[in-house]
Amino acid sequence: MDDQNWLAERFEQRRARLRAVAYRMLGSVSEADDAVQEAWLRLSHSDAAEIENLDGWLTTVVARVCLNQLDSRRARRERPLGPHVPEPIISSEDGVDPEQEALLADSLGLALLVVLETLTPDERLAFVLHDMFAVPFEEIALILGRSEPGVRQLASRARRRVRGAALPDPDLARQREAVDAFLQASREGNFEALLEVLHPNVVLVADGGASPDGTANVLRGAEAVARGVLSYSHLAPYAKPALVNGAAGLVAAPEGRPFSVVGVTVAGGKIVEIDILADPERLGQLDFSVVGD
Repeated sequence: MDDQNWLAERFEQRRARLRAVAYRMLGSVSEADDAVQEAWLRLSHSDAAEIENLDGWLTTVVARVCLNQLDSRRARRERPLGPHVPEPIISSEDGVDPEQEALLADSLGLALLVVLETLTPDERLAFVLHDMFAVPFEEIALILGRSEPGVRQLASRARRRVRGAALPDPDLARQREAVDAFLQASREGNFEALLEVLHPNVVLVADGGASPDGTANVLRGAEAVARGVLSYSHLAPYAKPALVNGAAGLVAAPEGRPFSVVGVTVAGGKIVEIDILADPERLGQLDFSVVGD
């Protein structure tokens, strides 16, 4: 085996972890793949013999590529003000394939990604690398060019935000029971049945993208959410069950045109958060074929 093939093999052994880091940083599978590819390009043009810690070197490269991407987004202001629903991972009800499982480890629900989107790039990096991938603070400090105590503060601030993220019930069957009840009530236009399945403090986030009529909306409380859901009840017949970031959710594609992906967080048998991606541009990048016709 020549040196390049040997290097490629070592890189492939680390690809899944690097993709997982980048997806948590960027909230986009396609952008995560671009970041990982950039890491490979840099590695293939480097003197690998001088790299003492390949894991650390690759993590640093991917982290800095992600930071640049996040800073570029903020500079372009390409996202609307208010909540942003990242790119979800859609799977059939039959289960998540092995490649997706690597991205979704540690119960990475859509609700948690929505919270990560509210962090600053440095806070997000500190939390993702330390709390999710056990990277020491001293290594993160070198990536960010900050002191170790400063990085600890970044992670602490991020952790306080993340504590507010809704965590899904680990029982997928229980999740599906609540989502099925939600879908049936939506199709029937049954306001009272919706209230039964919604937690009193449920939150709904709907992200329509950056178009003039696509502002992100947030509804809070069971009655407000139920009214909002019923205003779109004409789409309920087109909704199909799916796994959204490994949890029970829905996709809607009337007449084969992707309209929305609905991530649902169920806890204690009640729906505590609904995250809807309805941005036409980002929906066009998703693979709806996994849920069938």
